[in-house]
Amino acid sequence: MTLQSMTGFARSEGSSGRNRFSWELRSVNGKGLDLRLRLPPGLERLEPDVRRLISEKFSRGNLQATLNLTVTETRVEAVLNRDALAAVLSLREELGDVVDPAPLRLDTLMGIRGLVEIREPEEGEEAVAARDAAILGCLGEALEHLRRMREGEGAALAAVLKGQVERIAELAAVVETDPSRSPEEIVKRLSLQLAALLQEAPTLDRDRLHAEAAILATKADLREEIDRLKAHVAAAKDLIDKGGPVGRRLDFLAQEFNRESNTICSKSNAAAVTAAGIELKVVIDQFREQVQNLE
Repeated sequence: MTLQSMTGFARSEGSSGRNRFSWELRSVNGKGLDLRLRLPPGLERLEPDVRRLISEKFSRGNLQATLNLTVTETRVEAVLNRDALAAVLSLREELGDVVDPAPLRLDTLMGIRGLVEIREPEEGEEAVAARDAAILGCLGEALEHLRRMREGEGAALAAVLKGQVERIAELAAVVETDPSRSPEEIVKRLSLQLAALLQEAPTLDRDRLHAEAAILATKADLREEIDRLKAHVAAAKDLIDKGGPVGRRLDFLAQEFNRESNTICSKSNAAAVTAAGIELKVVIDQFREQVQNLE
């Protein structure tokens, strides 16, 4: 599977009978899958199927789906309200001795409100079912176009993320191999510090000072942070290569990267290590910003 961006646009058109329709899909970043549907009046019944089709394709993103529907051929029919006509004829018969007994003319009947309604003919069940199926099929095409666009952007993001992960690995190696981390350098630095302390205060307990120095040396060691950085780098590479909806897991790794870089900076006792830690934080921030765009 490939990575997917959460941003994209797609449009698809179709027709059924005298109906033409089009779907427009717009997708942007989101924590989950947030769907906003705009359906023409009378087609609200399609909403459950529309939501199902979209959720089968995507798991994250704020996605807006708009359906436009037009009728290409106008048809009308005259519908007679027979109950109203019966009421009119009954009234005419009742008033036969006081009104003109001439036969009722069509224009007279047409002038009676509610007696005749001019409207578009209702489509049969088969035509409606065929139209609904065509509309959902058109949505499927639009979703496929959107998926391909999101995957295209995801492939570009994958290349950027891999480069950033490689840079994190390089900076972790810089920290690991810095001379200030060698046992000899640590012993030398602590010896100089202890000698200065004892010179200023010769009455201090030498054994206690050496014990405290050993504790400080242990706390300042960066072995665990470096090992965790390496493990996170390997996990990030695996997720990027695996693809699919891995954005949330990569975001978690970005938080872990940041935690280790903060610890490295706080424990650092050498300018080179501090500089590498600061650059780590910059690269990790860039990595996390890009991850926010992934499904």
